[in-house]
Amino acid sequence: MSAPGGRGAWLVAAAPLVAVVAALAAGAVFIAAIGEKPLEIYALLFREAFGTGYGLGQTLFRATPLLFTGLAVALAFRAGLFNIGVEGQLYLGGFAAGVVGAACAGWPAALLLPLVLLAAAAAGAVWGAIPGVLKARFGAHEVINTIMLNFIAFALVAYCGRFAYQTATVRTAEVGAGAVIPRLGAMLPALQGTPANLSLLLAFATAAGAGVLLFRTRRGYELRAVGLNAPAAEYGGIAIGRTHALAMTLSGAIAGLGGVNFVLGYKHFFEQGFSAGAGFLGIAVALIGRNHPAGVIVAALFFGALSYAGLVINERVPRELVEMLQGLVILSAIAAQQVLERAARRMR
Repeated sequence: MSAPGGRGAWLVAAAPLVAVVAALAAGAVFIAAIGEKPLEIYALLFREAFGTGYGLGQTLFRATPLLFTGLAVALAFRAGLFNIGVEGQLYLGGFAAGVVGAACAGWPAALLLPLVLLAAAAAGAVWGAIPGVLKARFGAHEVINTIMLNFIAFALVAYCGRFAYQTATVRTAEVGAGAVIPRLGAMLPALQGTPANLSLLLAFATAAGAGVLLFRTRRGYELRAVGLNAPAAEYGGIAIGRTHALAMTLSGAIAGLGGVNFVLGYKHFFEQGFSAGAGFLGIAVALIGRNHPAGVIVAALFFGALSYAGLVINERVPRELVEMLQGLVILSAIAAQQVLERAARRMR
Protein backbone atom coordinates (compact mmCIF):
# COMPACT_ATOMS: atom_id res chain seq x y z
CA MET A 1 0.00 0.00 0.00
CA SER A 2 1.23 3.48 -0.86
CA ALA A 3 2.32 5.82 1.85
CA PRO A 4 -0.07 8.61 2.71
CA GLY A 5 2.28 11.12 1.16
CA GLY A 6 2.28 9.18 -2.09
CA ARG A 7 -1.51 8.97 -2.14
CA GLY A 8 -1.72 12.70 -1.43
CA ALA A 9 0.62 13.52 -4.30
CA TRP A 10 -1.49 11.46 -6.71
CA LEU A 11 -4.60 13.17 -5.40
CA VAL A 12 -3.23 16.64 -6.09
CA ALA A 13 -1.96 15.56 -9.51
CA ALA A 14 -5.49 14.49 -10.41
CA ALA A 15 -6.85 18.02 -9.95
CA PRO A 16 -6.91 18.91 -13.70
CA LEU A 17 -8.77 15.70 -14.56
CA VAL A 18 -11.25 16.33 -11.76
CA ALA A 19 -11.74 19.89 -13.06
CA VAL A 20 -12.44 18.71 -16.61
CA VAL A 21 -14.89 16.03 -15.43
CA ALA A 22 -16.68 18.52 -13.18
CA ALA A 23 -16.93 21.06 -16.02
CA LEU A 24 -18.30 18.46 -18.43
CA ALA A 25 -20.81 17.36 -15.82
CA ALA A 26 -21.98 20.93 -15.30
CA GLY A 27 -22.11 21.44 -19.06
CA ALA A 28 -24.24 18.32 -19.38
CA VAL A 29 -26.89 19.98 -17.23
CA PHE A 30 -27.10 22.93 -19.62
CA ILE A 31 -27.18 20.64 -22.66
CA ALA A 32 -30.03 18.64 -21.17
CA ALA A 33 -31.85 21.87 -20.32
CA ILE A 34 -32.08 22.80 -24.01
CA GLY A 35 -33.41 19.38 -24.93
CA GLU A 36 -30.26 17.69 -26.24
CA LYS A 37 -28.57 14.53 -25.03
CA PRO A 38 -25.25 15.33 -23.32
CA LEU A 39 -23.50 12.08 -24.26
CA GLU A 40 -24.42 12.52 -27.91
CA ILE A 41 -23.16 16.10 -27.95
CA TYR A 42 -19.88 15.19 -26.26
CA ALA A 43 -19.42 12.22 -28.60
CA LEU A 44 -20.04 14.53 -31.56
CA LEU A 45 -17.57 17.07 -30.17
CA PHE A 46 -14.86 14.41 -29.80
CA ARG A 47 -15.58 12.89 -33.21
CA GLU A 48 -15.40 16.22 -35.02
CA ALA A 49 -12.21 17.27 -33.25
CA PHE A 50 -10.27 14.01 -33.55
CA GLY A 51 -12.27 11.57 -35.68
CA THR A 52 -11.49 13.02 -39.12
CA GLY A 53 -8.30 14.24 -40.72
CA TYR A 54 -9.77 17.68 -41.31
CA GLY A 55 -11.01 17.98 -37.74
CA LEU A 56 -7.68 16.81 -36.33
CA GLY A 57 -5.82 19.34 -38.48
CA GLN A 58 -8.06 22.15 -37.29
CA THR A 59 -7.60 21.05 -33.69
CA LEU A 60 -3.80 20.97 -34.05
CA PHE A 61 -3.81 24.40 -35.71
CA ARG A 62 -5.81 25.92 -32.86
CA ALA A 63 -3.76 24.11 -30.24
CA THR A 64 -0.41 25.37 -31.56
CA PRO A 65 -0.58 29.01 -30.35
CA LEU A 66 -2.11 27.81 -27.09
CA LEU A 67 0.88 25.55 -26.59
CA PHE A 68 3.25 28.51 -26.96
CA THR A 69 1.22 30.82 -24.74
CA GLY A 70 0.58 28.09 -22.17
CA LEU A 71 4.33 27.39 -21.96
CA ALA A 72 5.02 31.11 -21.61
CA VAL A 73 2.59 31.47 -18.71
CA ALA A 74 3.79 28.23 -17.10
CA LEU A 75 7.44 29.26 -17.15
CA ALA A 76 6.63 32.57 -15.47
CA PHE A 77 4.41 30.78 -12.95
CA ARG A 78 7.31 28.50 -12.05
CA ALA A 79 9.27 31.58 -11.01
CA GLY A 80 6.35 32.89 -8.96
CA LEU A 81 5.25 35.43 -11.58
CA PHE A 82 1.88 35.92 -13.28
CA ASN A 83 2.47 36.95 -16.88
CA ILE A 84 -0.89 38.25 -18.10
CA GLY A 85 0.91 40.07 -20.90
CA VAL A 86 1.28 36.96 -23.07
CA GLU A 87 -1.41 38.25 -25.44
CA GLY A 88 0.57 41.39 -26.19
CA GLN A 89 3.85 39.49 -26.49
CA LEU A 90 2.24 37.04 -28.94
CA TYR A 91 0.83 39.94 -30.93
CA LEU A 92 4.14 41.76 -31.18
CA GLY A 93 5.93 38.53 -32.11
CA GLY A 94 3.51 37.99 -34.98
CA PHE A 95 3.90 41.59 -36.13
CA ALA A 96 7.70 41.38 -36.07
CA ALA A 97 7.59 38.12 -38.05
CA GLY A 98 5.31 39.67 -40.66
CA VAL A 99 7.31 42.88 -41.06
CA VAL A 100 10.74 41.22 -41.21
CA GLY A 101 9.49 38.40 -43.44
CA ALA A 102 8.09 40.91 -45.92
CA ALA A 103 11.02 43.34 -45.76
CA CYS A 104 13.56 40.60 -46.48
CA ALA A 105 11.38 38.64 -48.88
CA GLY A 106 14.18 38.00 -51.36
CA TRP A 107 16.47 36.29 -48.88
CA PRO A 108 17.09 32.54 -49.12
CA ALA A 109 15.17 30.29 -46.75
CA ALA A 110 18.32 29.24 -44.89
CA LEU A 111 18.73 32.83 -43.73
CA LEU A 112 15.22 34.24 -43.82
CA LEU A 113 13.35 31.67 -41.75
CA PRO A 114 15.79 31.73 -38.79
CA LEU A 115 15.84 35.54 -38.97
CA VAL A 116 12.04 35.78 -38.87
CA LEU A 117 11.80 33.30 -36.00
CA LEU A 118 14.46 35.27 -34.13
CA ALA A 119 12.55 38.51 -34.77
CA ALA A 120 9.34 37.02 -33.36
CA ALA A 121 11.09 35.69 -30.25
CA ALA A 122 13.04 38.93 -29.76
CA ALA A 123 9.93 41.11 -29.97
CA GLY A 124 8.18 38.99 -27.36
CA ALA A 125 11.30 38.83 -25.20
CA VAL A 126 11.71 42.62 -25.15
CA TRP A 127 8.06 43.10 -24.22
CA GLY A 128 8.34 40.47 -21.50
CA ALA A 129 11.60 41.90 -20.19
CA ILE A 130 10.03 45.29 -19.46
CA PRO A 131 7.81 44.11 -16.57
CA GLY A 132 10.57 41.72 -15.51
CA VAL A 133 13.07 44.54 -15.11
CA LEU A 134 10.49 46.78 -13.44
CA LYS A 135 9.79 43.96 -10.98
CA ALA A 136 13.49 43.38 -10.32
CA ARG A 137 14.49 47.04 -10.05
CA PHE A 138 11.48 48.70 -8.41
CA GLY A 139 9.32 45.85 -7.14
CA ALA A 140 6.50 46.89 -9.49
CA HIS A 141 3.84 44.19 -9.63
CA GLU A 142 4.02 42.25 -12.88
CA VAL A 143 0.25 41.70 -13.10
CA ILE A 144 -0.54 45.40 -13.39
CA ASN A 145 2.40 46.06 -15.70
CA THR A 146 1.66 43.20 -18.07
CA ILE A 147 -2.04 44.11 -18.31
CA MET A 148 -1.15 47.67 -19.24
CA LEU A 149 1.52 46.53 -21.69
CA ASN A 150 -1.08 44.49 -23.56
CA PHE A 151 -2.96 47.66 -24.45
CA ILE A 152 0.28 49.45 -25.32
CA ALA A 153 1.28 46.56 -27.60
CA PHE A 154 -2.02 46.73 -29.50
CA ALA A 155 -1.73 50.50 -29.85
CA LEU A 156 1.92 50.31 -30.90
CA VAL A 157 1.16 47.79 -33.64
CA ALA A 158 -1.79 49.90 -34.84
CA TYR A 159 0.49 52.93 -35.09
CA CYS A 160 3.39 51.11 -36.76
CA GLY A 161 0.92 49.47 -39.10
CA ARG A 162 0.35 52.86 -40.74
CA PHE A 163 3.80 52.43 -42.27
CA ALA A 164 3.86 48.64 -42.64
CA TYR A 165 0.35 47.74 -43.83
CA GLN A 166 -0.65 47.56 -47.43
CA THR A 167 -2.84 50.39 -48.67
CA ALA A 168 -6.43 50.33 -47.33
CA THR A 169 -5.81 47.13 -45.36
CA VAL A 170 -4.87 46.10 -41.84
CA ARG A 171 -2.24 43.57 -42.90
CA THR A 172 1.35 43.52 -44.06
CA ALA A 173 2.59 42.33 -47.43
CA GLU A 174 3.16 38.59 -47.75
CA VAL A 175 6.37 37.24 -46.30
CA GLY A 176 9.02 35.85 -48.62
CA ALA A 177 8.75 32.26 -49.78
CA GLY A 178 11.78 31.41 -47.68
CA ALA A 179 9.90 32.34 -44.49
CA VAL A 180 6.82 30.22 -45.18
CA ILE A 181 6.39 27.28 -42.80
CA PRO A 182 5.09 24.22 -44.71
CA ARG A 183 1.65 22.76 -43.99
CA LEU A 184 1.48 19.35 -42.35
CA GLY A 185 -0.88 18.28 -45.12
CA ALA A 186 2.07 18.28 -47.54
CA MET A 187 3.53 15.34 -45.60
CA LEU A 188 0.41 13.79 -44.09
CA PRO A 189 -2.36 13.39 -46.71
CA ALA A 190 -5.00 13.00 -44.00
CA LEU A 191 -4.40 16.61 -42.96
CA GLN A 192 -4.60 18.11 -46.44
CA GLY A 193 -6.77 21.21 -46.64
CA THR A 194 -6.17 22.14 -43.01
CA PRO A 195 -4.07 25.07 -41.75
CA ALA A 196 -2.01 22.84 -39.42
CA ASN A 197 1.67 23.47 -40.12
CA LEU A 198 5.17 22.64 -38.94
CA SER A 199 5.11 25.37 -36.30
CA LEU A 200 3.45 22.64 -34.23
CA LEU A 201 6.78 20.79 -34.22
CA LEU A 202 8.47 24.03 -33.18
CA ALA A 203 6.01 24.22 -30.29
CA PHE A 204 6.83 20.63 -29.26
CA ALA A 205 10.55 21.43 -29.44
CA THR A 206 9.96 24.53 -27.31
CA ALA A 207 8.09 22.43 -24.75
CA ALA A 208 10.98 19.95 -24.65
CA GLY A 209 13.46 22.81 -24.26
CA ALA A 210 11.40 24.34 -21.45
CA GLY A 211 11.32 20.98 -19.69
CA VAL A 212 15.11 20.61 -19.93
CA LEU A 213 15.62 24.17 -18.73
CA LEU A 214 13.30 23.84 -15.76
CA PHE A 215 14.25 20.37 -14.54
CA ARG A 216 17.77 19.70 -15.84
CA THR A 217 19.68 22.98 -15.49
CA ARG A 218 20.92 25.21 -12.69
CA ARG A 219 18.99 28.19 -14.06
CA GLY A 220 15.83 26.14 -14.06
CA TYR A 221 16.44 25.10 -10.47
CA GLU A 222 16.86 28.75 -9.53
CA LEU A 223 13.61 29.68 -11.30
CA ARG A 224 11.69 26.99 -9.45
CA ALA A 225 13.36 27.78 -6.13
CA VAL A 226 12.40 31.45 -6.40
CA GLY A 227 8.85 30.48 -7.30
CA LEU A 228 8.50 28.11 -4.35
CA ASN A 229 10.08 30.29 -1.68
CA ALA A 230 11.76 33.53 -2.72
CA PRO A 231 13.18 34.46 0.73
CA ALA A 232 14.72 31.00 1.16
CA ALA A 233 16.12 31.13 -2.38
CA GLU A 234 17.66 34.52 -1.70
CA TYR A 235 19.16 33.24 1.54
CA GLY A 236 20.69 30.42 -0.51
CA GLY A 237 22.46 32.91 -2.76
CA ILE A 238 20.04 33.18 -5.69
CA ALA A 239 19.60 36.67 -7.13
CA ILE A 240 15.83 37.18 -7.01
CA GLY A 241 15.68 40.23 -9.26
CA ARG A 242 17.86 38.71 -11.97
CA THR A 243 15.83 35.50 -11.87
CA HIS A 244 12.54 37.39 -12.22
CA ALA A 245 13.88 39.38 -15.17
CA LEU A 246 15.16 36.22 -16.85
CA ALA A 247 11.86 34.38 -16.34
CA MET A 248 9.79 37.18 -17.85
CA THR A 249 12.19 37.58 -20.78
CA LEU A 250 12.08 33.86 -21.60
CA SER A 251 8.32 33.80 -21.13
CA GLY A 252 7.94 36.69 -23.57
CA ALA A 253 10.22 35.02 -26.13
CA ILE A 254 8.14 31.84 -26.08
CA ALA A 255 4.92 33.84 -26.44
CA GLY A 256 6.38 35.82 -29.34
CA LEU A 257 7.17 32.60 -31.20
CA GLY A 258 3.49 31.69 -30.98
CA GLY A 259 2.70 34.30 -33.61
CA VAL A 260 4.47 32.37 -36.38
CA ASN A 261 1.72 29.74 -36.51
CA PHE A 262 -0.67 32.26 -38.07
CA VAL A 263 1.77 34.57 -39.84
CA LEU A 264 4.23 32.09 -41.36
CA GLY A 265 2.24 28.87 -41.38
CA TYR A 266 -1.26 30.00 -42.33
CA LYS A 267 -1.89 33.44 -43.83
CA HIS A 268 1.74 34.27 -44.70
CA PHE A 269 1.20 37.85 -43.59
CA PHE A 270 0.43 39.64 -40.33
CA GLU A 271 -3.19 40.68 -39.93
CA GLN A 272 -4.43 43.01 -37.20
CA GLY A 273 -6.35 41.17 -34.48
CA PHE A 274 -5.02 37.73 -35.41
CA SER A 275 -4.33 36.62 -31.84
CA ALA A 276 -8.04 36.40 -30.92
CA GLY A 277 -7.45 35.87 -27.20
CA ALA A 278 -4.92 33.03 -27.55
CA GLY A 279 -2.67 34.72 -25.03
CA PHE A 280 -5.37 34.97 -22.37
CA LEU A 281 -6.47 31.38 -22.99
CA GLY A 282 -2.85 30.36 -22.44
CA ILE A 283 -3.39 31.15 -18.76
CA ALA A 284 -6.06 28.45 -18.60
CA VAL A 285 -3.81 26.05 -20.52
CA ALA A 286 -1.00 26.55 -18.01
CA LEU A 287 -3.41 26.16 -15.11
CA ILE A 288 -4.87 22.88 -16.38
CA GLY A 289 -1.41 21.65 -17.38
CA ARG A 290 -0.15 22.32 -13.86
CA ASN A 291 2.69 24.47 -15.23
CA HIS A 292 4.48 21.40 -16.61
CA PRO A 293 5.44 21.25 -20.31
CA ALA A 294 3.88 17.81 -20.77
CA GLY A 295 0.68 18.91 -19.08
CA VAL A 296 0.58 22.08 -21.18
CA ILE A 297 0.68 19.99 -24.37
CA VAL A 298 -2.34 17.96 -23.27
CA ALA A 299 -4.23 21.04 -22.09
CA ALA A 300 -3.52 22.89 -25.37
CA LEU A 301 -4.93 19.98 -27.36
CA PHE A 302 -8.01 19.93 -25.13
CA PHE A 303 -8.72 23.63 -25.57
CA GLY A 304 -7.88 23.44 -29.27
CA ALA A 305 -10.46 20.67 -29.66
CA LEU A 306 -13.06 22.73 -27.80
CA SER A 307 -12.32 25.73 -30.01
CA TYR A 308 -12.85 23.88 -33.29
CA ALA A 309 -15.62 21.52 -32.23
CA GLY A 310 -17.60 24.45 -30.88
CA LEU A 311 -17.96 25.71 -34.45
CA VAL A 312 -19.09 22.32 -35.74
CA ILE A 313 -21.70 21.51 -33.09
CA ASN A 314 -23.24 24.96 -33.38
CA GLU A 315 -26.20 23.51 -35.26
CA ARG A 316 -27.30 21.57 -32.20
CA VAL A 317 -26.12 23.63 -29.25
CA PRO A 318 -25.16 27.31 -28.96
CA ARG A 319 -21.50 28.03 -29.58
CA GLU A 320 -21.48 29.85 -26.25
CA LEU A 321 -21.63 26.41 -24.64
CA VAL A 322 -17.95 25.93 -25.51
CA GLU A 323 -17.04 29.28 -23.98
CA MET A 324 -19.01 28.28 -20.91
CA LEU A 325 -17.13 24.96 -20.73
CA GLN A 326 -13.82 26.78 -20.93
CA GLY A 327 -14.83 29.02 -18.06
CA LEU A 328 -16.13 26.09 -16.03
CA VAL A 329 -12.87 24.20 -16.53
CA ILE A 330 -10.90 27.17 -15.19
CA LEU A 331 -13.17 27.67 -12.18
CA SER A 332 -13.24 23.94 -11.48
CA ALA A 333 -9.45 23.74 -11.71
CA ILE A 334 -9.03 26.48 -9.12
CA ALA A 335 -11.56 24.89 -6.77
CA ALA A 336 -10.32 21.33 -7.28
CA GLN A 337 -6.73 22.35 -6.62
CA GLN A 338 -7.62 23.87 -3.26
CA VAL A 339 -9.95 21.04 -2.19
CA LEU A 340 -7.56 18.24 -3.17
CA GLU A 341 -4.55 19.93 -1.58
CA ARG A 342 -6.43 20.13 1.72
CA ALA A 343 -7.44 16.49 1.40
CA ALA A 344 -3.82 15.52 0.66
CA ARG A 345 -2.61 17.37 3.76
CA ARG A 346 -5.09 15.47 5.92
CA MET A 347 -3.76 12.18 4.55
CA ARG A 348 -0.21 12.86 5.72
